[in-house]
Amino acid sequence: MKKRKIMKNIKVDEQKLNHQYGYRTIKRIFDFVAALLAVVILSPTFLIIAIAIKINDPHGPVFYTQERVGKDGRRFRMFKFRSMVTNADELLEKLKEQNEIKGAMFKMKNDPRITSVGRFIRKYSLDELPQLLNVVGGSMSIVGPRPPLPYEVDQYTDYDKQRLMVKPGATGMWQVGGRNALNFDQMVELDLTYINERSIWLDLKIMFETVKVMIKPNAAY
Repeated sequence: MKKRKIMKNIKVDEQKLNHQYGYRTIKRIFDFVAALLAVVILSPTFLIIAIAIKINDPHGPVFYTQERVGKDGRRFRMFKFRSMVTNADELLEKLKEQNEIKGAMFKMKNDPRITSVGRFIRKYSLDELPQLLNVVGGSMSIVGPRPPLPYEVDQYTDYDKQRLMVKPGATGMWQVGGRNALNFDQMVELDLTYINERSIWLDLKIMFETVKVMIKPNAAY
């Protein structure tokens, strides 16, 4: 998907959003079935990644859970494969001044907290696979805005909070549209564009683009 210029004037059409009954029903059924099948089919991949993480760092856990903010500000625990050292959250405070993205989001290309295995699985977005469990449970959708951290939401303007009007996604327009090459404002714009334009067809298109990005990574790190 092409990068867009920042247009900080997008307003979510709440009336349209509230009347998407058919779309929401189909989306939830599809999310549940597709995510459950994916977990079963990808279970050998899960096992290989888990073994690699354990060999790389025998003392740390395979999975990492983190509190994120979902639809309407509800908090939930998001699952990922651990790609960082075990005390990554503690080290974050010392690294915030080196943030390479403007806005309410932290990204650092050469983040010293990332392990060698973690760098590989992040490049190919394999660390995100356990989020399929969140999709099965209903706290996330396959396609939607990136789920933010609580401290990020604390910095949100009312404009930015519009992205919390739908379930967050394991992938979305930000992930396939440039990811870390985009700044916070661009990410918000892509999310709000998705919310206003979302449809089964758009979701399928984003999922297809996600597979392409996993095979040929974009700016993931």
